[in-house]
Amino acid sequence: MDNSGGIRASLAGRYASALFDLARDENQIDTVAANLDSLGAALTQSDELKALIACPALGNDDAVRAVKGMAKAFSLDRLTANFLGVLANNGRLDQLGAAVTAFGTLVAAHRGEASASVTTAHPLSAAQLDALKAKLSARMGRDVAVETTVDPDILGGIKVQMGSQLIDASVKTKLNTLAQAMKG
Repeated sequence: MDNSGGIRASLAGRYASALFDLARDENQIDTVAANLDSLGAALTQSDELKALIACPALGNDDAVRAVKGMAKAFSLDRLTANFLGVLANNGRLDQLGAAVTAFGTLVAAHRGEASASVTTAHPLSAAQLDALKAKLSARMGRDVAVETTVDPDILGGIKVQMGSQLIDASVKTKLNTLAQAMKG
């Protein structure tokens, strides 16, 4: 699989690509993907974890100690734990969220799935996520891997990004459109 395009153009994408190559070589793609999914979910739900990875005052030694603790707390596999260690050693923990997303895109492409980024104002339940995946899969004609993000600023509704196609059914966009129409 050629992943040298847009993903490798970003710093997080280069880290994700390196991890993907290692995981593929060791037949650990599913394990690493599951671990990164749990980390990604924790990033969206934990303000403390967000603060930890975004803290510019955190030295590399402290960051390494913190990710060792994270690896134990999340029962991470060796590759994922080492990946976190590399990010910490290089002062790049702030790239974790973007690297998780890029890795998910690489895994989806490897599996022959389309990928979609979904933004909602509130977290989706498992049933809602399954229904959304089914609808997107029917639309695309193949399996769709969905990466979810919660953004309260959209107020409600949903935004779906599949490649260059954006479906924006958010309340914020509808209100902005109405405001523009009223201005005349």
